[in-house]
Amino acid sequence: MTKMITKSALTIGLLVMLMAVPAFGGSINKSVKIAAGGESSGESSVNGSITIGENAVVTGDLDTVNGSIRVDSGAKIESAGTVNGGVRIAGNVKSESLTTVNGSIKVGESSEVDGDIETVNGKISLGKGATVSDNLGNINGKIGLTSAEVGGDISTVTGDIDLAEGSVVKGNIKVEKPSNWSFGKRKNRKPRIVIGPGSSVAGIIDLEHKVDLFISETARVGGVEGVMTMADAVRFSGNTP
Repeated sequence: MTKMITKSALTIGLLVMLMAVPAFGGSINKSVKIAAGGESSGESSVNGSITIGENAVVTGDLDTVNGSIRVDSGAKIESAGTVNGGVRIAGNVKSESLTTVNGSIKVGESSEVDGDIETVNGKISLGKGATVSDNLGNINGKIGLTSAEVGGDISTVTGDIDLAEGSVVKGNIKVEKPSNWSFGKRKNRKPRIVIGPGSSVAGIIDLEHKVDLFISETARVGGVEGVMTMADAVRFSGNTP
């Protein structure tokens, strides 16, 4: 089992335990909303969504099980996590780690994530100028960066990865080998990895199974290792392969 899966399992377990006994002020079957400019010490729900208004400040965690989490522009939060639902972060938001199990995570333009971003089954996308200080990863689902920066590693198993418009990964990109306990037919699918024009990977692209690898002639990559080498990559000019 990979490090990312192990960490996700731990995160999920703690979240479910927390939801069994909601914190003071938490909601079980209702959605929670903090108004624009409001303040909160943290919010939790079980069967409800959580919405944080523009320029609001949350000094505690945001947690739900069956519901989405939405944070509007200019807000400041700590960590946000759900099990069944997406996490949507608007532009110019400051946050800590963002996690979900079955859902996508979207981070808007110029937002800062001071921690990890993790999902199991879902898409991850970072808008222009967005930054993530640590690692970013999923098992299934596309990972897309547009003029964004990741301070750690990007990892996936069967997901596609697209670095566009000068995106930066300061660590490695790793495509991990599928295990036999999930994924079904998807484990035989070849992910599509595109390192677009002006983008860079300071570390290596570490491949535990074969992918369709495209690297722009103007991109910079520290190397390709594992079951493929740089010679296996398709180099391209223009904006897309």
